[in-house]
Amino acid sequence: MKKNLIVFVLAGLVILLVNSCKKDDQSSLNRLLTLSPWTLASVQVFTYVGSSLVETDTLNTTCLLTQKFTFNPDQSCTYANFICRDTTNKGQWQFSDDKVTLQSNMVCRDTTNAGRDTTDKPFLNSQIITLGGYSLVLQTGDVNSYYTSTTKRVIKRWGFIHQD
Repeated sequence: MKKNLIVFVLAGLVILLVNSCKKDDQSSLNRLLTLSPWTLASVQVFTYVGSSLVETDTLNTTCLLTQKFTFNPDQSCTYANFICRDTTNKGQWQFSDDKVTLQSNMVCRDTTNAGRDTTDKPFLNSQIITLGGYSLVLQTGDVNSYYTSTTKRVIKRWGFIHQD
């Protein structure tokens, strides 16, 4: 009995020591995001009035360029061929404090806005829907949870995959 008590106390001390040691910031989210470039699989646009879905559209269905979103451990990022344009956009990224939002200050040219050539920060505040070993799904646009029953909202859902 005394031997079991000593083993139990020693095991408790080891666990306490291991858990109290300072750890480097090696968040699994950071590791998953920066593991390798993310290849765009789909972009869907959902139009709502209030909470009612009124239209769904899929963008970039005919693009022959590979679009890649790369996140680096130094918190820089690049997006190659954004909206099927032969360009590379650069910026910085970070997670919100609650790790629910991905924030990127990257500025991109957008020609899909009624034929006008504008600049935008499409991933300034992106809701993370999925972040796993093989898929990343971000939601941008009117993702604010405060809206009325007559508010028109447009939400883009970006689906990325790791591709070997």
